[in-house]
Amino acid sequence: MRTPMASPREPGQWFVVDATGQVLGRLASRVASVLRGKARPMFTPYVRGDHVIVVNVEKIRLTGRKAEQKVYYHHSGYPSGLRATLAGTLLRKRPEYILREAVRGMLPKTPLGRECLRKLRIYRGAAHRHAAQQPAALPGGERDA
Repeated sequence: MRTPMASPREPGQWFVVDATGQVLGRLASRVASVLRGKARPMFTPYVRGDHVIVVNVEKIRLTGRKAEQKVYYHHSGYPSGLRATLAGTLLRKRPEYILREAVRGMLPKTPLGRECLRKLRIYRGAAHRHAAQQPAALPGGERDA
């Protein structure tokens, strides 16, 4: 008997996640798992997973004192071009960046990981433009809508 393998040509499902009140790391790990394809019954390591739409990302939570203590670094590539920004500041100005970086850190650092990350869509508000795909709730979570 042959082992069934997923095909890279199979169309992926679309999932919608409401980030309201959810903790950043826990949400990011579930989203990374779905993007990678580990939520599918036939997980195949070389096949990317499903599409994920995250809405209301500005209402995401950071636990403890991460808003005042966690620092995100960025380097421009020029001498003395290192920039540091606190997580609380980024959460107010660019909440999409915080979630995307958290998910990116949980995906493989290979071309497959970059392909998986392209299937992630993040929106500040509840409105998104992917209604035609008939998205479903994220598997493994009872809090998502």
